[in-house]
Amino acid sequence: MDEFLKWYFSDRPVVASSLGADGYDHTLGDFTAASWTAREREEVRWLERLSAAEAASPDDAIDRDLVLSQLRGSIALASWPQWRRDPAVYLSAIFTSMYTPFQHRLKPEPELVTAAISRLAEVPGVLAACQANLDPDLAAPLLVKRGLSQARTGRNLLTGTIPGMVEDAELRTRLAAAAEPAARAFDELVTFLEGFECGGTWRMGERLYSTLLREREMLGYGAAELHEKGRAAWAELDARMRRVAVGVNGDEDWRAAMEFLMDDHPPTLADMRAECEAETRRAREFVRERDLVSFPDGEECQVLPSAEHNRPVLSVAHYLAPPPLSSSRTGVFFVPYTPDYFTPEQVRQRLRTNARAQMPSIAVHEVYPGHHWHLSHMAGNPRTVRKVFRTPYFTEGWALYVEKVLHEQGYFDTPATELAHLDFRLFRAARIVVDTALHCDDLPIEEAETFMATKASLSPGTAQGEVNRYCAWPTQAPSYLTGAIEIDRIRESWQGSLKDFHDRIAGSGGLPLGLAEQVALS
Repeated sequence: MDEFLKWYFSDRPVVASSLGADGYDHTLGDFTAASWTAREREEVRWLERLSAAEAASPDDAIDRDLVLSQLRGSIALASWPQWRRDPAVYLSAIFTSMYTPFQHRLKPEPELVTAAISRLAEVPGVLAACQANLDPDLAAPLLVKRGLSQARTGRNLLTGTIPGMVEDAELRTRLAAAAEPAARAFDELVTFLEGFECGGTWRMGERLYSTLLREREMLGYGAAELHEKGRAAWAELDARMRRVAVGVNGDEDWRAAMEFLMDDHPPTLADMRAECEAETRRAREFVRERDLVSFPDGEECQVLPSAEHNRPVLSVAHYLAPPPLSSSRTGVFFVPYTPDYFTPEQVRQRLRTNARAQMPSIAVHEVYPGHHWHLSHMAGNPRTVRKVFRTPYFTEGWALYVEKVLHEQGYFDTPATELAHLDFRLFRAARIVVDTALHCDDLPIEEAETFMATKASLSPGTAQGEVNRYCAWPTQAPSYLTGAIEIDRIRESWQGSLKDFHDRIAGSGGLPLGLAEQVALS
């Protein structure tokens, strides 16, 4: 396993650095076509080698099977090469490598700047590989347009935002000067993508989608059954919301009730951030008072505006975990700010989908005892591989599962906050229905957007952003409710306290649900 991780980190230095591994923060790595195909061959070799390895202990067996699940998923995706389809593969690596170190600040500022300058020198090469590798027969216009919106933020991010995070004036000047060639490369990429004509599809297809569910996520079913689970969950939640809506507006029309509640929102983006921070503190205190989990030493969560490069593509709150291979336990809850070019009406709609009734659920999901608590607690696991590989079917499932736990504990103590809590859960059921229909059937994008805007209480603009994300990230959207249901099912067989269950299953990592069940109930 140590040998495998050494290869894995060397092959993916940006991933290694973001995890907190030492020695990888001066390079972006090799993004040429030759490197991608060599990686695919090595993954097959590692799958064969690890499949033949005998585990010396149950923990070793879990580690091995975790890596095997990741390898099987990656090898299956070789038939769907994102590096030929999607500019985001290249852009995300650059943005993560430049922004995250200055956000975490695990090293002295001079070292951060030196590493950033070294990586900036490699940016033109990475973006040249992007242009060379994108295949017009495979790349989808939707994904290229999405990448273009991110690429347009590149110049300002590298020459303005990142240097602006440097406190020392001389270092700031050096970094800004070093960023200019990289910024010109971004300008060239923008021009390239604006003129890039392609005709590929973003639809993954049922066969690969189901393979990923069974092989990578270790679920016992494929896309068709998952789709039906989503429909059944939506219908059950719809019935519950009709009953709760009576306490909000006097009748069972929960859509009208949610529209009414969404009009009570913070007046500005800055106020939204401040109110999210206050709700985060309240959630932490509630979880501590109820003794629902054990808090790791030194954990802390900052509540900040979302990063500039994410604003065009992420319309919801999200979280940046502390690097699990470091000693840091400080995470960041990003509040979903809008791009600067948004109209006042678009900003208002973003504020409406972060209304005051919704903030308790958002804070629980993103911070306590959701993502931040889980990933801070998980970082204390001594098994290195558990901190390297995790699946959204556990991590996102966990965050939605604990929303239900806090509902059971009385945290959502008004009809308004209870309805909003159920609405978020119903929204995740709608995601299952839409994601599977988009990628495994022929659901048109416009119908998917209408479904999300009418079957969940999303504004049309937010529904559009959501569906755009599903097209770019197949199988991720169903992870929330699917994982939550599976964790709840595992809990039914647990013999012991709720706190002990939470500490054990969440502390084991972000495992595929089949492995998480083995750890929890062994």
